[in-house]
Amino acid sequence: MRLRFSRALATALAKATALAKATALAPATAFAPAAVVGPAAFIAAQAVTVADAHAQSRPPVETGPPNAPGQSPAFAAQTRAPQPDDATAATGEIVARDLPRLWALEFLPDRRMLVTAKDGAMHIVTQDGHVGPEIAGVPDVDPRGQGGLLDVALDPNFAENGLVYFSFSQPRGDGVNGTAVARARLELRQGNTGSLSDVTVIFEQTPGYAGTRHYGSRLAFAQDGTLFVTVGERSDQPIRDQAQDLASGLGKVFRINTDGSIPADNPFANTPGAQPAIWSYGHRNIQSAVVAQDGTLWTVEHGARGGDELNAPLPGRNYGWPVVTYGVSYGGQPIGRGVTAAEGTEQPVYYWDPVIAPSGMDQYRGDAFPAWQGHFLIGGLRTQAVVVVDVEDGRVVTEEWVPMAMRVRDVKVGPDGLVYAVTETNTSSRIVKLTPGSGS
Repeated sequence: MRLRFSRALATALAKATALAKATALAPATAFAPAAVVGPAAFIAAQAVTVADAHAQSRPPVETGPPNAPGQSPAFAAQTRAPQPDDATAATGEIVARDLPRLWALEFLPDRRMLVTAKDGAMHIVTQDGHVGPEIAGVPDVDPRGQGGLLDVALDPNFAENGLVYFSFSQPRGDGVNGTAVARARLELRQGNTGSLSDVTVIFEQTPGYAGTRHYGSRLAFAQDGTLFVTVGERSDQPIRDQAQDLASGLGKVFRINTDGSIPADNPFANTPGAQPAIWSYGHRNIQSAVVAQDGTLWTVEHGARGGDELNAPLPGRNYGWPVVTYGVSYGGQPIGRGVTAAEGTEQPVYYWDPVIAPSGMDQYRGDAFPAWQGHFLIGGLRTQAVVVVDVEDGRVVTEEWVPMAMRVRDVKVGPDGLVYAVTETNTSSRIVKLTPGSGS
């Protein structure tokens, strides 16, 4: 079956009502707030954004009112970048359907796909859509709420060592859980399946918490072979405030060695009382991450009602949550004191209001879509689209959406240069392959 995506559908999806993502208000803290400017400044800033972003003439995809009209971007092109002058035509072909709810997809060297299912299973899917039996040896997960078996990544030397890494909500008894990362050897077998051996947990988020939301999590290998691990701040108040606490593992990006040890050059490796694996802090719930071709880590994290953020997290930096953020609470009230900037915190490279609800991310490298070369491809749960963002010199210059008509949980560029999206309903998933052109 082939799906045709039109710009009219993209515009309609852009105006869809945001899906509920429950959270609570943050308390006021001692950070010094910056001035919050009004709606007129917000509108003026959008005009500057459109005018300055490489003279693109097409308006932003999102044209609806922001959830926080009293907030303004800190600089031009920080939100609502224009669309590229020439839209990229793409046709979707369903590779596999009626899968369990998937969370992540990774390509094996032979072009088959290793996928994780939220309920705690791994499968191998062939290019023609055949789904193999469950892979044996996956540890128990806590699949309640937003938990389950989460991301998966192949070791950079997988062809030689067969190692895979995966994150999951680890049950710890009495309803307590936390994000964990395990390493295992994937032993492939006939019949399109395999098993995990030598399963070792190399990272455990602490403290654990008896909740069911905001686990993160994505895994991304740095060019030096270390592993970035993203986690959430567990959503509830007041525990989410620990995103600002270096003694806590909530709301952080971590950097570890592949055996779980701590790189000596981590920013807090020698800071008394801090968790030495921390790379950056003040994050809400990061479910998109990729290391770009130039070695930079890029992430997209969920905001509340407005405030999804694209960041390039730097070592030791504070990204603000829940003290400094764009957007408002789900009830419409300010988050904390409602400030969007403060001394000692970093501004996002880009933010969305309303949200896209990001999940999964890759950087396009291939020949099939030359206009996307180097662009970020981000899964959109609310937008039901692949969100394509062009970043030049650290600023977003264009944004376009490829409508998928379903929530997009993960996005990967295949070895063939085509784009593969994991889409989902409340009960099942598909894998959809994007090819150039508008179809027939």
